[in-house]
Amino acid sequence: MDFTGKTIIITGASAGIGRALAIALSQKGSNVALAARNEAGLQDTAHRCRQSGGQAIVINTDVSDPLACQQLIEHTVKAFGQIDGLVNNAGTSFISRFDEISDLSIFEKVMQINYLGAVYCTHAALPYLKQSQGLLVAISSLCGKTGVPLRSGYVASKHAMQGFFDTLRIELLETGVDVLVVSPGFVATEIREKAFKGDGTLWGRSHRDESHATMPLETCVDQILRGMSARKREVIMTPKGKLIPWAKLIVPRLVDKMARRTIANP
Repeated sequence: MDFTGKTIIITGASAGIGRALAIALSQKGSNVALAARNEAGLQDTAHRCRQSGGQAIVINTDVSDPLACQQLIEHTVKAFGQIDGLVNNAGTSFISRFDEISDLSIFEKVMQINYLGAVYCTHAALPYLKQSQGLLVAISSLCGKTGVPLRSGYVASKHAMQGFFDTLRIELLETGVDVLVVSPGFVATEIREKAFKGDGTLWGRSHRDESHATMPLETCVDQILRGMSARKREVIMTPKGKLIPWAKLIVPRLVDKMARRTIANP
């Protein structure tokens, strides 16, 4: 996939992976449509994209609202005339033991943003992606591959995302639309600082040592770009992540213990 002149929508583009990916795509000559709820963050991302030589538009979008997702697609087509790629990156996290949760509505919030937001945006964009024989990208997680303690709601949303896009890939065979699922591990972003607690409030800080066993943001984005360029079906970013599906078949109890040790300090 040559990114020059391509129009790519990125949700969750106000910070983290979304912002870094948008800037990298702009450097490669893409037109980017930036979507998120944080207007100030979006404007900052757009400024950096334009400084990098690309064209960027800002579309304030709550992906949990189907109408907002439809408007995101319509505004992008109006601005650039086509859609060549959709990166479903918007997401939130949730850190709590299940038996300590007092507000079960958090499960709905996380599912609406992480999973249904991707469904809504994809449904609205698909006719245009078929026209351009474009690329669908789902930024999932290694949590979409296995259970992880303290992340029950987040893991459920990423399993749903994985299943949806794996199914869609099969349905879209011979349409020219490719589907890439990206599964990062721990990446140096602010997502854990903005994660929900079991009572529905936000943590406000990360409980991990972000300098330990955490992938630099630039490394993550580089792997995503290479996966998009090659129109791969999947990018799993860590050796441990690549081992998990096989290990679960052979030594599932060991995989559970590894997950528990990894999240000993949430």
